[in-house]
Amino acid sequence: MLATSTATTIAPPPPISMRRKIEGPSAWIGADMRHRQGEWTYNLSPTEVAEIEAAVQAVRARGLEIADIKPEDFPLPTLGPVLRQLRDQVLHGRGFVLLRGMPIEDRPIAESATAYWGVGAHFGKARSQNAKGHLLGHVYDLGVSAEANPNMRGYATHERQNYHIDRCDVVALLCLRRAKSGGLSALVSSMAVHNAMLERRPDLLERLYQPFATDRRGEIPEGNGPFYNAPIYNEHAGLVSVIYSRLYIGSAQRFPEARRLTPEDHEALTMFNELADDPELRLDMTFMPGDVQFLHNHTILHARSAYEDWADIERKRHLLRLWLSPEGARPLPPVFAEVYGALTIGDRGGIICKDTRLHAPLEPA
Repeated sequence: MLATSTATTIAPPPPISMRRKIEGPSAWIGADMRHRQGEWTYNLSPTEVAEIEAAVQAVRARGLEIADIKPEDFPLPTLGPVLRQLRDQVLHGRGFVLLRGMPIEDRPIAESATAYWGVGAHFGKARSQNAKGHLLGHVYDLGVSAEANPNMRGYATHERQNYHIDRCDVVALLCLRRAKSGGLSALVSSMAVHNAMLERRPDLLERLYQPFATDRRGEIPEGNGPFYNAPIYNEHAGLVSVIYSRLYIGSAQRFPEARRLTPEDHEALTMFNELADDPELRLDMTFMPGDVQFLHNHTILHARSAYEDWADIERKRHLLRLWLSPEGARPLPPVFAEVYGALTIGDRGGIICKDTRLHAPLEPA
């Protein structure tokens, strides 16, 4: 009797990727970063708090509108050099920092917003966060669903916000009040996600270097269409930068002229999202009143868990937000002009539409 063959089927090798592993401090791992909180947290000293308070009183005595305050109007002789160092860590290091101890307790919103704006001005120039021209944003539940309304932005709801970037170089959040429960901040290095995909599925990573139709959610600059086409990963001048919102990619499919998502697209986006939310890669933060989180959108994705709010309107969760364009930021590829409106370092990002009027409102709207 002849012996029968029992040859083992050998799986084909993974495709060879044309991409490289991203090295350096921006490719951090959450499991490691959780043990290094002292490196990414800065606690304001009494001297620095006193500087902020003195600067607030000085600009208010001059009658300056918040949106008109420039760094030279808000002198911080001790804290200013520290903020420049923190900005360097955000732009060229790990991509995030948590500043603790902003003087906001038992103060009117106008004083807290002025203090926040003044500190933010030392980080970069404020950009419009919506078609209304809000230079000072309010992260606050207005009682409308972003899933139900394709033109609603997630920050105005209590719903979970999936991983995304904001349309600016640096986003900053100041916690005024916490929710009754939930509202956890989560961030992940998009560079670490890149490396994980490169190792496991380089073919799907390559798809993320190709354009996706992305919804403008009804905030359409003059001369533009209702969506733009941009890759998630963008390599330029030796750096990789990210543009991403899964919600906006999905809702762009409402436009017949947008390219239809393929099964490979869905597989790549699903893996990207799952890796972003991997407990090994992500870093969770619980905000306390007076905390300011600065994030570099080009290398960091951020998310938020759903939350239950207080019934008392005076206790409702409330964060202030700034979109900032700092000097010393990285060069960006031409496709970013679709999202940022311009590529000029220190003067790019934000949302400007036909009737946009720039201002810094003190109430959510």
